[in-house]
Amino acid sequence: MSTVSTDPSPSAPAPGAEDPAPSPEGGGPRLVLIGPMGAGKTTIGREVARRLGVPFADLDELIIEASGRSIPEIFAAQGESAFRDLEARVLALALEAHTGVLALGGGAVVAEGSRALVAARPAVLLEIDEETARSRVGRGRGRPMLGGEDPLGRWRTLTDARMPLYREAARWSIDATHGGIDQIARRIIETLEGAEPPAPKEHA
Repeated sequence: MSTVSTDPSPSAPAPGAEDPAPSPEGGGPRLVLIGPMGAGKTTIGREVARRLGVPFADLDELIIEASGRSIPEIFAAQGESAFRDLEARVLALALEAHTGVLALGGGAVVAEGSRALVAARPAVLLEIDEETARSRVGRGRGRPMLGGEDPLGRWRTLTDARMPLYREAARWSIDATHGGIDQIARRIIETLEGAEPPAPKEHA
């Protein structure tokens, strides 16, 4: 399996942006973004990384790099169980090797072991409402977990089941329904800047 890769040349931090709480002892991400499909973890994560001047990595992209196949191809060839095993292995590596912002797939914290690893990092849960999800997930194209005639219904079922797990893993929760990418990124950075690790979990 290939090593974790990151954006090779992160942009300089936005003017006035300050470095947040230092990386956890022993290295690892400055920030881990978790949440349901369609929450904007990748888009928002890239903007946060740009503002902080740190590398960005998306767990799904790391899985594709490691396997040499797309996520739908892995599901089709080996099924969800094999995908989750690979996801857990790549996540564990990324949580040790990546030093910037790491965005996870919607099901990455379902496994208890993975959830415990994420909970030990500065993890932010991005929450969205159903109407926002409707506009973002569409017909579920490219998302094997949303396959079928009712992608939004499947999204609702999965999100309802996973939300307690997201909250267990996250240190903070951010509403990603309202405001643009810039606003949400600023709120995340402000939250990190105000933290004094190790900080207790809090949901606002």
